[in-house]
Amino acid sequence: MKKMKKLKMGIIGVGGIAEGRHIPSYLALQEKVEITAVQDIRGKRAKEVAEKYDIPFVFEDYQSLFEVVDAVTICTPNKFHSRIAVAALEAGCHVICEKPMAMNASECEVMLEAAQKANKQLAIAYHYRFMPQSRLAKQAVQEIGEPLVTRIQALRRRKVPGWGVFTNKELQGGGSLIDYGCHLIDLALWLLDSPEPVEVIGRTYNRLSRSPEQINDWGNFDHKSFEVDDHVTAYITFKDGSSILFETSWAANIKEDHTHLSISGTEAGLNVFPYEFYQPKHGTFMTTTASVTEDKNFGLLQAENFVDSCLGDAELVVKPEEAMKVTRIMDAIYESSETGKSVRLGE
Repeated sequence: MKKMKKLKMGIIGVGGIAEGRHIPSYLALQEKVEITAVQDIRGKRAKEVAEKYDIPFVFEDYQSLFEVVDAVTICTPNKFHSRIAVAALEAGCHVICEKPMAMNASECEVMLEAAQKANKQLAIAYHYRFMPQSRLAKQAVQEIGEPLVTRIQALRRRKVPGWGVFTNKELQGGGSLIDYGCHLIDLALWLLDSPEPVEVIGRTYNRLSRSPEQINDWGNFDHKSFEVDDHVTAYITFKDGSSILFETSWAANIKEDHTHLSISGTEAGLNVFPYEFYQPKHGTFMTTTASVTEDKNFGLLQAENFVDSCLGDAELVVKPEEAMKVTRIMDAIYESSETGKSVRLGE
């Protein structure tokens, strides 16, 4: 791979995630990367962001942007992830794409093939892997023996995103699962060393968000046009015999928001948020905690890993093959809910 002194970055889609996470992270890495160009279908918005951060180029279409950059960060609605990523890769650009990887596994496969053909980096922004608790758990999970049962809860109390296009099925493909729960599925698979899923049964719900007179902490939305999932459950089994109990929601009627990921193994177990390690030892039950401190935030670590991988100085933490597996599982959850039957994978 050709060595570059500084990576020229383009941002496609300059909404909240671009300005809240990606742009600040690249600005903090100015010795390695420079934001060269931005593009957004809202031309005025793109110009405002470019002026605010002193970004040289603003483009009306993303194809033109490829000519002046080495890599792109895709922050568009999910519907456009695959087509933009493939176009960028074919133009010779490295790509980091916001999660989920694409609308479905078929689109993911096209992206992966384009990256392999172009010999360029393709990363997906599953930033939970870069959290300090997650990285500590990744080291400790080797000590739990064979993993048996993983429990995931990614739950919010009445927090449907009332901005952007989060509730638009055509543009996003789904709701709480594809937006929020995907992070915890990805993190679990990473901690478990990417086991092969064999069967999925799932149910999706949106009755709560389709009812009138909503109480919602994250802005207003039209309950009449709400067309995605706001609550999802699933049971996922793997070739190695392990399983995942999964639940995610934007709008649960619960006491408070709750993020949980724990793994029970044959020798010990662990919990990620907060980090704890459980082990029978010295004739009793031991619970080990940790003081988790972090000098860099996870958004910066994610950006640094991608930039370093493009420069030939690091290996991607989130590989596209792994992100595609997350999407395959989500596809199966949606299919199972629609058909009322379990879905076998790999058959």
